[in-house]
Amino acid sequence: MPASPSSSAQAARQTVADSLRDLRKEAGLTVVELAAACGWHYSKTSRIENALTGPSATDIRRWCTATRAEGRAQDLVIQSVNAESMYREWRDQVRSGLRRIQERRAGSFRETQCFRVYSSSLVPGLLQTEGYARAVLGMAATIHDLPVDDSADAAHARTERSRVVHEQGRRLVVVVEESVLHCQVAAPDAMAAQLGYLLTAGALPAVSLGVIPAATRRSHWPEETFHVYDDKLVSVELVSAEVNVTQPAEIGQYLQSFERLRAMAVYGADARALIVKAIDALR
Repeated sequence: MPASPSSSAQAARQTVADSLRDLRKEAGLTVVELAAACGWHYSKTSRIENALTGPSATDIRRWCTATRAEGRAQDLVIQSVNAESMYREWRDQVRSGLRRIQERRAGSFRETQCFRVYSSSLVPGLLQTEGYARAVLGMAATIHDLPVDDSADAAHARTERSRVVHEQGRRLVVVVEESVLHCQVAAPDAMAAQLGYLLTAGALPAVSLGVIPAATRRSHWPEETFHVYDDKLVSVELVSAEVNVTQPAEIGQYLQSFERLRAMAVYGADARALIVKAIDALR
């Protein structure tokens, strides 16, 4: 089982904090002395060393100058930037609107040849119809209490972005829990259209769509929804944040989990039967 993504992000922050603490101790400085040398209150030093506050690039350079470790500054700045980018709070992301989030991710989509997606909650964005996406993103606008609900524009941007999977050379491998097919986040007509589209998309040569039946004897428990972009990035969706994992060892863990989940899924006619069953349940 991969480590909790929020724990991974915190561990990355803690690694930077521990390195800075070690530099202070090796220099023989107390928390107060280090703070004085850097020109800030000693409580800031404590917050940084306890990974409660992420240091800025300037903070790290001042710290390294005070501890006569200027040669370590650049590496620590890069580590810190990577650690902070792993954990991005949803409230910070949605501040500029839901449509901007969809557009901002378009670059990473264009650079990816193989998408692997596991979802235990919703139809993945790459296979969402505009009506289904509009319902999901409308819910997000309400949950995050956005001052402007741009979910309709965001849904259109999401479906436009998803056209990338139809380009030559792309591959989309999706595994969903059967419960995803019955999670009615949209009106019955929109749900029926979405499930109908899954029947069509699942037949595309570049798409592998697997469904893990609810009655399956499991060899791996359900996980949080995650996306793997080639073998370079894993994006994990939490209630409070999106966590981006870039460490090769952690990416490897997610790939192993994905293959175990994939092995439990059914495909082809068996997967279509489960989708049709979900459509029939709407009537």
